[in-house]
Amino acid sequence: MIKSKSKVAIIGAGFVGSSTAFAMALQQMATEIVLIDVFKEKAYGEALDINHGLAFVGQMAVYQGDYSDVKDADVIIITAGANRKPGETRLDLAKKNVSIAKEITANIMKHYTSGVILVVSNPVDILTYMISKWSGLPNGRVMGSGTVLDSSRFRYLLSKKLNVDVRNVHGYIIGEHGDSQLPAWSATHIAGQSISEYSQGASGIFTAEDKIQIAQEVKTAGAEIIKNKGATYYAIAITVNAIVETLLKNQNTIRTVGSVINGNYGIEDVALSLPSIVNSDGVQSIIPLVLSPEEEAALRASAESVKAVLNEVKDL
Repeated sequence: MIKSKSKVAIIGAGFVGSSTAFAMALQQMATEIVLIDVFKEKAYGEALDINHGLAFVGQMAVYQGDYSDVKDADVIIITAGANRKPGETRLDLAKKNVSIAKEITANIMKHYTSGVILVVSNPVDILTYMISKWSGLPNGRVMGSGTVLDSSRFRYLLSKKLNVDVRNVHGYIIGEHGDSQLPAWSATHIAGQSISEYSQGASGIFTAEDKIQIAQEVKTAGAEIIKNKGATYYAIAITVNAIVETLLKNQNTIRTVGSVINGNYGIEDVALSLPSIVNSDGVQSIIPLVLSPEEEAALRASAESVKAVLNEVKDL
């Protein structure tokens, strides 16, 4: 059960922040949701719009606030930041959003008393690492949405290919939320069977080419949505809502959230996404997967890719 009183603060009332607040309101996920944005009128309007539908959902407090309202929050969600523009590199975006995130973190910590900081803004791995360092909070108390959405996309594409309910497909995208991510095929299964075992028995042959195609579709899914509608926000809102549920209900759910890694698979001092047990204190522990040598090598390469960007922005 969600505790009798729960408070979530959302920093950023743009597409992702407002959609997240809406998804949480529909699920009655918290008793109190505060939207904080530099454009106060936007946050006020989004809160008011949600409030006008509460008669069909249930009583809760949804309002526009400021950083002082992060006090006593159970979860503080950071969605604010600049979007990547055509022609911009990942490093260009990182430099802009690291600067924004540094100011946001300073403002949060002036009033912080409790709770988990959940980073959603991109590049999420870079910002998760930096905010973890700036905040000074215990490791795991700051976490990123990481590859939770990528893993959901992965499961969806596999369910289509194999014609099975997506809820019965279990698999993870690990590493960076970005170009160097990888599917953990060694840990992907349906009804306890590996993909190759299941496909041979139920849905025909699942080839190496199919694996490559699905991995590529997961990687480019966000860009495909942006090309067609301009931005992605519904699926990430649902994803963040699921993570918040895990936090508020202290569920010990396994999610591929991002956190600062120190020692796993020989990787040190970088934020990456790995299957992790998540509860009300944040990342409780990381689940060790039995990866193939090729997967381990790809994961370490992903870590190096993120570190290369980190090294460029650490001193900003």
